[in-house]
Amino acid sequence: MTEKPGWKRIPTGGLILTAGNAKEYKTGDWRTQRPVINRDLCSNCLTCWINCPDSSILVEDGKFKAFDLDHCKGCAICVTVCPKKAIHMEPER
Repeated sequence: MTEKPGWKRIPTGGLILTAGNAKEYKTGDWRTQRPVINRDLCSNCLTCWINCPDSSILVEDGKFKAFDLDHCKGCAICVTVCPKKAIHMEPER
């Protein structure tokens, strides 16, 4: 079989072959838009954290700290579920 230029052969099951190593693979490069928070509106209810499918909401001392943009794929679920409308999406730079 001839390989197409730019394609890479990966093992069956992908690159995540060992439990717990998914964090090593930065998947945020897929994103076309990034979440941005307005801290003046955020009430730290953490609804975004509960609903984020990529665990890309970082929390410290029970409060929103930041977005993990290495793993956020830009799905905008956080925007949709935020009761205070404190999060919006901006085009990726």
